[in-house]
This record gives sequence, C-alpha cells and structure tokens, in this order.
Amino acid sequence: MNAYVIADQRWAFGRNGGLLFSLSADQDRFHSITRDGTVIMGPERLKFYTGGTPLPQRRNIIVTRNPSALPEGTEGAPSPEEALALAGGPEADDLWIIGGGSIYAALLARCRRVYLTRVETRVKESDTFFPNLDKLPNWQVTFTGELMEEDGLKFRFIEYVNRKPEK
Repeated sequence: MNAYVIADQRWAFGRNGGLLFSLSADQDRFHSITRDGTVIMGPERLKFYTGGTPLPQRRNIIVTRNPSALPEGTEGAPSPEEALALAGGPEADDLWIIGGGSIYAALLARCRRVYLTRVETRVKESDTFFPNLDKLPNWQVTFTGELMEEDGLKFRFIEYVNRKPEK
C-alpha cells in the first residue's frame, strides 16, 4: 500500500476539504501511477478530484458513514480499517491512500511508500497537514526529483520508503 500527497514545505496539503495545489505535472503523475489500482479516500477528496464521480480506471473505496449517498461506481466503508479490509489488505502495491487527513493518519504507518509532490512554498491559510516523514524514524527518502516550475510554483517529486511498515 502507498500514499500519494501534494504538500507545501510545512507538509500542509488542505484547506476547507480541498487541496492547496493543482499542478498539471502532479496530476499527470498521480493519474499515471494510480491507474488500474485501488484508491481509498474520504468523500471530500472525491468531491475535490472529480466533482463527486469516481476516478476513472480505478477501484474507488470511500470512507463514509453514509454509503447510500455515494455515486455509482464507488464502494463505501465506514472506517479506514474497513476500507483497507475491503481493498484486500495493505500488501498490494496498487493500493493508494489519497486523503484526507484522517485517512492518512489512520493508515500511513501501514504504507510501504509515499509519493510526495513537495511545493516549495508555505501556505498560511492551510488547515490539514500530512505527517512530517522527515521526523519519523521509519521513513527514508529514496528519490528526489529535479526542481520544476509551473504557474509560478516550484516543486519536485520525492519518494519515501517505510523501512518497518506495520502489519
């Protein structure tokens, strides 16, 4: 299982249920590496990514207390743990945790990899943060991409590996 996130230098990624950044290079990377896999997310993330429709070419599992309100083509689970069980467990390489904050918090320790797009700025108006992997002992950087720029924002792709994922 992996996680995917785009965050600023303080690991902030969200505000009012939405993402802080929308960069086409990041979206291309996200679609490329998650295609044909399973994504686990909260209902706000589903609304943000696609306006409430399932992400195409992926199995969409939504953590929600109201599964009857989900759109066709998605599956509901009442908790992150039950979503993980529905997906078949954390061993799959094509299983992706894509937010929001409570989903990341519940499942991050079981992830093997994190694919981060680090935006070289600090957003003051943020209210949702990803855990700082640089301060967690089991996480190690395995790839740091070249600095890129889009719409006046500098960013790079970084990959982390969890040396001791929980079972």
